[in-house]
Amino acid sequence: GSEDIIAGNVNKYTVLPAGYCGQPKKGHLIFDACFESGNLGRVDHITEFEYDLFIRPDTCNPRFRVWFNFTVENVKESQ
Repeated sequence: GSEDIIAGNVNKYTVLPAGYCGQPKKGHLIFDACFESGNLGRVDHITEFEYDLFIRPDTCNPRFRVWFNFTVENVKESQ
């Protein structure tokens, strides 16, 4: 559920549409937060243009999520 504890960072996670098999194409986004101050914990694919992103809690105060830091690669024009 949405209350699941997110422990680690997303590390070069390629988001593929449900049922897709094969190599990622342009537009299949690659998320990464495996670097100092990265805090993206989970990515859920909704549609080609919509994703649910779950940010890990701040290190010193688990009640807050006041910043976000991650990269996105492999985008296509107008995405």
